[in-house]
Amino acid sequence: MPAGVPFVDLRAQFEPMREEVLAAIARVCDAQQFILGPEVEALEREMTAAIGVRHAIGVSSGTDALLAALMALGVGAGDEVVTTAYSFFATAGSIARLGARPIFVDVEPDTLNIDVEGVRRAITGRTRGIMPVHLFGQPADMAPLVTLAAGAGIPIVEDAAQAIGAAYRGRQAGTFGALGCFSFFPTKNLGAFGDAGLVVTGDDAAAEHVRRLRNHGAEQQYYHRVVGGNFRLDAIQAAVLRIKSRRLPQWTEARRRNAARYRDLFAAAGLAGRVALPAERADRTHIYNQFVVRVPDRDRVREALRARGIGTAVYYPVPLHQQECFASLSHRPGDFPHAEAAARDSLALPIFPELTAEQQTQVVDALGEVL
Repeated sequence: MPAGVPFVDLRAQFEPMREEVLAAIARVCDAQQFILGPEVEALEREMTAAIGVRHAIGVSSGTDALLAALMALGVGAGDEVVTTAYSFFATAGSIARLGARPIFVDVEPDTLNIDVEGVRRAITGRTRGIMPVHLFGQPADMAPLVTLAAGAGIPIVEDAAQAIGAAYRGRQAGTFGALGCFSFFPTKNLGAFGDAGLVVTGDDAAAEHVRRLRNHGAEQQYYHRVVGGNFRLDAIQAAVLRIKSRRLPQWTEARRRNAARYRDLFAAAGLAGRVALPAERADRTHIYNQFVVRVPDRDRVREALRARGIGTAVYYPVPLHQQECFASLSHRPGDFPHAEAAARDSLALPIFPELTAEQQTQVVDALGEVL
């Protein structure tokens, strides 16, 4: 019986760059400067060039990137921020932590990205921000969203946590709004050795504000202009990311190549009518942080795949409007049907760059057996 296929294999990623990474960590240890400093500054310079934006500010996580971005916009108690009902919890949690109200809208049924017309209907006089999510590595439909936001005078904060290197009409995700937020969680396309994140912006004042906020609101030690937080990026994480970021383009291509191979394998197996594959829009570059299919009786299918040694994941089993902590918003089943349907039948398959053709064939064969 063939060996199983893991959902992700970080060891396979690490081995070819082991010596480089360990040398980078040793460099930080020798310098004994662990918080911010030259490594973080170098990473920020490299990220501004790679993403194509004026400012990049390293922070402690993708969640803290969202939080700092909203704080920089002055979002607080009584405000509303329009966002998607289908995303990782941090998207809505960062809004609620500031005392603001997340206003959920449904997603497009195919891409599962935020529905622009839903955003239009959700805007009120209390709306202080719009937070689209570039889900699973494919940008949301930014052109009409930018037009809508500009017309209403409402800033956009892009949750690009899953989308570093993704592009919309040739322009990188995270660069359309007032601020863009990235995550370097270890399993992201560009992952640290722990939590880390990034805020990007083209606005000088916003960048200065985020830098202040990440350091307890201080520019000079012990002198605090505003109340911020401890959102600082560790130097060790920056050093690791500097090594790994050099390989990001080739990892992106490998993920896209794996996605294309999956499409061929599913077609050859005659599974097109039983498995809905990810929709990829022609005007976007999908970087496949996840390869999410839609299958009937998802939980049974997942358990059967697990029994065959195939790793999978569910993103996400409960849409945000149905989370217990948001019960006070009084949403009911059926309020956002596309998000609810995705929570029932979405299943992420292995898509990591080191995945082999043989492993992909094993995944598709196993899924064909189960179905």
